[in-house]
Amino acid sequence: MERLQKVMAAAGIASRRKCEELIVQGRVSVNGQLVSELGYKVKKGDQIAVDGKMIEKEGKVYYLMNKPKKSMCTSNDEFGRKTVIELVEGTERIFTVGRLDYDTSGVLLLTNDGDFANEIIHPRYHLPKVYNLTINGILKPEDMRKLKNGIVLDDGYKTMPAKFKITEKDLKKNQCSFDLTIYEGRNRQIKRMMEALGYEVRRLHRKQIAFLGCSDLRQGEYRTLKPFEVKKLRTLATQGKHIE
Repeated sequence: MERLQKVMAAAGIASRRKCEELIVQGRVSVNGQLVSELGYKVKKGDQIAVDGKMIEKEGKVYYLMNKPKKSMCTSNDEFGRKTVIELVEGTERIFTVGRLDYDTSGVLLLTNDGDFANEIIHPRYHLPKVYNLTINGILKPEDMRKLKNGIVLDDGYKTMPAKFKITEKDLKKNQCSFDLTIYEGRNRQIKRMMEALGYEVRRLHRKQIAFLGCSDLRQGEYRTLKPFEVKKLRTLATQGKHIE
């Protein structure tokens, strides 16, 4: 027997965390009976429904996209904005592995495998993520030291030490661009780190997650991950390795 949310995630309904929310909201039934407890276990052959619709197992799919700017990391948007899900052809019920802001571009993973998504985004795992950003100002030496040592965000959380490499300085425009490598994925983390230092982010692009980049993809393009890439991602995530 397995926990209900794990079976739902494996069926491609959503990430395990989102499946837990669906259960608590009373939107899931097993063999015709509503279930709202997270510890509920199901056995093989049990009929599971979400919002009255029976779930069926899907083949697992894994995509790497170069997310375009001005797109949402949701299946639909109440304001009618473009979503990344709309860009992917197929019948599977996919979702994004983590999120990028509306105005942020770059590497984004999409899947229907809830267990995979949970391993990649779970806070106890630390896959490196490389961003290239442009800020309104020139990084000062003391700010560079703060980035290397960790920055206290507006909620009191101190980030893990980050790595950075200056890629461009424009003294006339009073701005600079640099690569920043972080090992967490907190909400709006890059922008909040810069806000804590007194800068505004003018452009943000995620170049890489672990060993995966998207320089060969135009914004909005995507490709299927190779089996060895999926396996390597899972191994790196669960081992918490840092990529140098």
